[in-house]
Amino acid sequence: MSQLQQLSIPGDPDWDAASDAVSAAYFPHVLRPRVARSTATEADVAVTVLGPLRIARIGWGAEVSIHSDHPGAYGINVPLNGVLETSVAGHSVVSTSGSATVNPPDTPTDITRWSSTCTIVGVKIDRDFLHHEMCRVTGQPDTSIPDQLDLRSPEGASWFRLVQSIAGQPADDPLLANPLVAEQLAGSLTDAFLLAAVPDDRGDHLLPRPRIVTRVLDALRADPARPWTAADMAESAGVSVRRLQEGFRQYVGKTPRECLTEIRLAAVHDDLMRGTSASVTDAAMKAGFTHTGRFAAAFRQRYGVSPSAVLRER
Repeated sequence: MSQLQQLSIPGDPDWDAASDAVSAAYFPHVLRPRVARSTATEADVAVTVLGPLRIARIGWGAEVSIHSDHPGAYGINVPLNGVLETSVAGHSVVSTSGSATVNPPDTPTDITRWSSTCTIVGVKIDRDFLHHEMCRVTGQPDTSIPDQLDLRSPEGASWFRLVQSIAGQPADDPLLANPLVAEQLAGSLTDAFLLAAVPDDRGDHLLPRPRIVTRVLDALRADPARPWTAADMAESAGVSVRRLQEGFRQYVGKTPRECLTEIRLAAVHDDLMRGTSASVTDAAMKAGFTHTGRFAAAFRQRYGVSPSAVLRER
């Protein structure tokens, strides 16, 4: 079940209560305050759950150290401020704003210093889900993931903007509560992370690029309403996401996502012209559009008229 939870530690918590709340929201751990007589009154946590992925915002309000084995999942910790010093599998990683520490699953990890001013955005991704996406995105299931991610790189910055935009949605957002949407967003976030974290492999010599493009376009036209992710498209052609993007850039001059939008718009236009749907909304949903406002704007830009005008004139 996918769900959206905005949590706060109630009342005047002690360290055990604060630790329990964070364990439930993110990872089980052992917490130790680094300053004697410090309190947990400033601790807070909020979490957005998207199927196999969750996004947590965590602040302790005091300097602490933490031990965790990150059971069954990767933990990507992004400090919004302050300092996060971590020993990951024996390697020291110091992250501040603009970088992220990547904690591997089922591996003893010690955050030796979580500064009092440090609030993190933590992204927890199920191990098996990430490895499945790794195969689809890179074509290399055994590719290693570095223990730190540069969020100042274009790919890293793009990934974190996506994380923040989803985590910033209101607690009653009906789309994020929809399991189908949540699963698709989890896939998109994981794929974007892998594209940012894993170096490009120039040794990828799979299918010739024109055949890649043809296979993917055929698959999109055959089922435009499917909630396609970049990894889904790449899998339909038997290539990595990077190879897919290179092929479309070279032979189409557009991204696969832009091509999918055009295919969906054409499907709606044809539907409205033939009058096979009772309303514009029905036609848009049938073609795979989930945001009616963006759909209407894209349709007008593409055809020069509103979709309702096409429906009236048929």
